[in-house]
Amino acid sequence: MKVLFPLIVFARRRWCGLGRVCLVLLLCGAGPLVSAGDLRGSAKEFDRYFRQLLKKQKIPGAAYVIVDGDQVVAMDTYGVKVQGKRGKVDLDTVFRLASVSKTFAASMATVLEHEKKFDWDDRVVRYVPELRFKTRSLSRQLQVEHLLSHSSGLTPNAYDDYLEANKPLSKILPKFADIDPRCAPGKCYGYQNVLFSLIEDVIFKATGVSYEQQLQERFFAPLKMANASVGWESFMAATNRAAPHIQTGKGWRPVKVRKEYYLAAPAAGVNASIADMAQWLKAQMGYYPKVLSPEVIDDMTTERVETKRHMRHRIWRDHLSHAGYGLGWRLYTLGDDRIIYHGGWVAGFRAAVAYSEKRKVGIVILMNAESRVIADLTANFVIDITGNGRLAQAIAAAKKSP
Repeated sequence: MKVLFPLIVFARRRWCGLGRVCLVLLLCGAGPLVSAGDLRGSAKEFDRYFRQLLKKQKIPGAAYVIVDGDQVVAMDTYGVKVQGKRGKVDLDTVFRLASVSKTFAASMATVLEHEKKFDWDDRVVRYVPELRFKTRSLSRQLQVEHLLSHSSGLTPNAYDDYLEANKPLSKILPKFADIDPRCAPGKCYGYQNVLFSLIEDVIFKATGVSYEQQLQERFFAPLKMANASVGWESFMAATNRAAPHIQTGKGWRPVKVRKEYYLAAPAAGVNASIADMAQWLKAQMGYYPKVLSPEVIDDMTTERVETKRHMRHRIWRDHLSHAGYGLGWRLYTLGDDRIIYHGGWVAGFRAAVAYSEKRKVGIVILMNAESRVIADLTANFVIDITGNGRLAQAIAAAKKSP
């Protein structure tokens, strides 16, 4: 086991696989990956920061996991599944992952592309012949790779309002015949949900197996992600699930689980617990090579398009030297490291996953409230593990703020 945190001994529940949770004593001391002087973002510090911010914002419930290499070094929960009720969030409580679902779709597609089921430069119209842009020649330029890298050239979030109105993709696709990309496919970045989800058609037509079945057989089962699923029906069938919450003038209020974006399953349709996400994070960092090979991970995290505007984000702007997008992952360069990251936000839920490519340290946070605090928690942790001492500053700032 690589050691992440200097001279800390603490007890934590950890995921042991096969639906079991164990209590382990974690001793972190010898041979730290990052020097003790540089690394202030210990698990104990993060836990304190996590609870401090969530309590201040009166967040109903949340969960986090910190992984170092192939080891879970901290995993815990906060609050309740439904505001005003007693049921507490636990390690197996299911949340919506929102756009973190894109990491699953891109991983599945990359595995299949490496198995030669299709090619990245295949034309999308080969699998989705009903897709047409206003200029027909541009339709033929759109490749499968462009779907997963948000490089179709279209204005960001094209026709997301139709998804939010619960319209199926079959009703949305004809709308693309009224517009053209603002640049040629592959030349510029524009975040998409509708087009991204067309990878489901590609996967089914290339393999004859549904996207949901592919995830279950190729990822959920071998990784022992016992609570993971796809779709609204599966989420509602889970007895241990978090309720979505929105903020009102009287605080956080639980709301009905909406079907919006579930109709675009590759973009936002996966459900999972924090115990599941511990496994997923380890797989993404390369510790389950039979599920995700080094070649697949390298392909996903190879930049396809630059995302300059993310350099200006209030949290990241003082630290990033480059920002881009691979396949289903954001790629942020910090000093001598890259942070592989994705966030999600949909109808009462937030989610975030990030890891250091060089240090093999990562974090996942799940939340049953539409709060921006998840961005601070995630960014301050990953900036800290790259040697900037950010958590100590963030905790101090949080104490001073009203």
